[in-house]
Amino acid sequence: MGLGGISIWQLLIVLAIVVLIFGTKRLKGMGTDLGGALKGFKDAVATDDDADKEQNLEADSAADASNNTVNKEKAEATSSSDNSDKSA
Repeated sequence: MGLGGISIWQLLIVLAIVVLIFGTKRLKGMGTDLGGALKGFKDAVATDDDADKEQNLEADSAADASNNTVNKEKAEATSSSDNSDKSA
């Protein structure tokens, strides 16, 4: 028994028929085209992931910058209230 009840001999017969119908050159071309398509898809997915990561990084940087500004304003307000408490 082979894959799912198909014996190795049956697979070889099907392969021989496919080669006879399409020919080796056409099968090679189809394999090359399929490989190129898969590589292009993989590159496109990787590029999309990189773009998403870059956008997230920019958003995080902007959020950090705004948090730092808010923290500085709070620190200045606290220090100025401390100074007014000391002078009073």
